[in-house]
Amino acid sequence: MIYRLAAQQVLGVGRPTLRYALLRQYRDYMDIRLAKSDAEISACYPVMRELRPQVVESAFVSRVRQQEESGYRLAYVQEGTATMAVAGFRIGENLAWGRFLYVDDLVTLPSQRSRGYGAALLSWLADLALREGCDHVHLDSGIQRKDAHRFYERAGMELVGYHFRKVITRHENLDAAV
Repeated sequence: MIYRLAAQQVLGVGRPTLRYALLRQYRDYMDIRLAKSDAEISACYPVMRELRPQVVESAFVSRVRQQEESGYRLAYVQEGTATMAVAGFRIGENLAWGRFLYVDDLVTLPSQRSRGYGAALLSWLADLALREGCDHVHLDSGIQRKDAHRFYERAGMELVGYHFRKVITRHENLDAAV
């Protein structure tokens, strides 16, 4: 499922204005940063593992660094020395959406959910999207993630489509021919 948040909603043009005004005030007291150093990226792993368990810890920093080459960035909410929530995202542009911020990953530690970390991070991303000249924030969500869907809808996002995929297996003999 694909969710979209019009960036203008954060400025009070869309329906979730009061909620976002409150989130902005609450968010201002949270420590939200971009992970730039290897140590900061590595500190995001325990949270990201909750959403992406197939990514092993020893490969996490190098995977993030590789994705950064195509515009991926990693933001996190920190309380004290603990990372509470993480978002991986990128800025893109296409014919369908214009300029947009796409959220690849958004996750909060299970023990810290419903405390405002994810909502504050999503609000921070929407503000960043505005500063970057984007018209929307987009993300995909697995169909089984019903709690996440309710969270996105409460945050003012709307369900606008489905995401389809086809797994393609590369064959060694084809790779050798290239």
